[in-house]
Amino acid sequence: MSWQAWATMAVIVVAMGLFASEKLRIDLVALLVLAALVILGIVSPVEALSGFSNEATVTVAAMFALSLGIERSGALEPLTRLLMRIRRPWLLTLALMLVIAPLGAFIKNIALVATFLPLALRVCQRTRTSPARVLMPMAYAAQMGGVCTLIGTSSNLLADSLAQQHGMAAFGVFEFTRMGVVLAVVGIAYLILVGRWLLPKQVAAEIPEQEDIGKYVTELEVTSHSSLLGGSIADARLGERFGVYPLELLRGEKRMWSPRSQQIAAGDVLLVRGDWEKIEDFRRRAGLRNAPDSRYAQDIDHLRVMVELMVAPASPMEGRRLEETGLRWRYDAVALAIHRRGQLLRDKLSDVNLAVGDVLLVLVSEDAMSSLRNDEAFIVLSEREEAHRTPHKAWYAVAIMSAVVISSALHWLTIPIAAICGAATMALTGCFGRKDVYEGIDWKIIVLLGAILPLGIAIENSGLSRTLVQMGFGVVGEHGPLAGLLMVYLLTALLTELMGHNPTVVLMVGIAASVAHAMNVDPRPFVVAVAFAAATSFATPVGYPTNTMVYYAGGYRFTDFMKVGIPLILIFCALSMWLIPQFWPFHPPQ
Repeated sequence: MSWQAWATMAVIVVAMGLFASEKLRIDLVALLVLAALVILGIVSPVEALSGFSNEATVTVAAMFALSLGIERSGALEPLTRLLMRIRRPWLLTLALMLVIAPLGAFIKNIALVATFLPLALRVCQRTRTSPARVLMPMAYAAQMGGVCTLIGTSSNLLADSLAQQHGMAAFGVFEFTRMGVVLAVVGIAYLILVGRWLLPKQVAAEIPEQEDIGKYVTELEVTSHSSLLGGSIADARLGERFGVYPLELLRGEKRMWSPRSQQIAAGDVLLVRGDWEKIEDFRRRAGLRNAPDSRYAQDIDHLRVMVELMVAPASPMEGRRLEETGLRWRYDAVALAIHRRGQLLRDKLSDVNLAVGDVLLVLVSEDAMSSLRNDEAFIVLSEREEAHRTPHKAWYAVAIMSAVVISSALHWLTIPIAAICGAATMALTGCFGRKDVYEGIDWKIIVLLGAILPLGIAIENSGLSRTLVQMGFGVVGEHGPLAGLLMVYLLTALLTELMGHNPTVVLMVGIAASVAHAMNVDPRPFVVAVAFAAATSFATPVGYPTNTMVYYAGGYRFTDFMKVGIPLILIFCALSMWLIPQFWPFHPPQ
């Protein structure tokens, strides 16, 4: 190999390690890859910037806006109200999958799961069922639906764009639908008949009585009339009597890490851990007050509600402290407590750096609830009332999305132009606000796409693609194109679990096309294998954002995804090896 090929390989290995470790944000890793390729001279400056003008990047941004219009307009509310009537958990799981899979073909998966997640949690609470029985199948169904159309997921659009760069004809909007529907039906059947027995029957956290989904950490201030005054924490026997466990005692700027023997004085702040109901019962009986809530003590002019917020995947709030989130000045809200799964927090609330999956118990003005529900940085897990929607805006949003799909499917407009026109029309008709569209677009994904696409050019320019194909051909060359297709599918599935679906597509499409050319067969079925394998990530909670969302909310362990997901990946792989050659022959008729 040339030095450029070795350098490109080194960049790929380092990038894979960074993607897998999650030490840096995915968009930053992509920008570092882009900078390295330019500095090494493997891609030119023009080639380096070509990803930001690529059709896939533009289309994904526009599709984010279209999904936002569907979500904000309330078009999904009739479905959520219908699902709320279901009482049986297994029936709720089936109904959620049957609803989410078709919607996932046209609406952003993260938005779908965020919409139905609070509903699923409320039904689980009402029926005293573990959320772990419901949430994972829901996340998998969103992925199954996304692969059914070209516009259902960003990796499909990316695979189409890269395929065209390799001289292939563009994929149709519904070209993936036949195979996608078969896989979705089989996948849903597997999850209902087999997967449900592999899911954990109960998670570590207890099912919430009201709004609590775990053990919260909060601060309680000792008042002048508290029954704890003059005694020690050990004397109070908080754990035995109330089920509340003290972590620290804060006295001014002084922090006492072993507070059990300390005499309690007025003004002390106890950092305690427990279920919220037990904390509230202890607070009332001991004459304490919520320290973060003290500024609302005399505020009776505005009705306030208590809600749970989960820090969403790809949230800009990740790594920020509570005062940096803007909750106070944007929503007139105050965070009362915080819960982090699998970790015992021992810091003051104001000192905690938020992480994805953290659950905040927040007291918020009722007037601000509508805006808070629309904030994609958080997922509202418990709600008192639905935001007011305008029915005709929902019809506008559905009609515009349908027009985009139909016009692109019938080739009246190209997909990017149809999506841009649809996004502009939704803005004009008020399906979302002027600023909402910029907040609703996941800019990390857009930067990732624009910055990572030149990696595919580098793989070709450096000759690395030819070298990798020769190595792979030496393994499967004598066994025919089906063996090559299997190798491409399994390698794509593995890399997707390690580094995510979009970088994997960029890496694998060129290799898949080269494998096909080396075998003198049509490269189209190999690109399809890459698209399907990358868009169905079931084996880890970090391979796909929807998996990450339910991982925290459902209280799963990492191995739960492996137990349920690996058999499903193998089933999809076996079906793909049968269906892909049927729908996209290795030797298509001339």
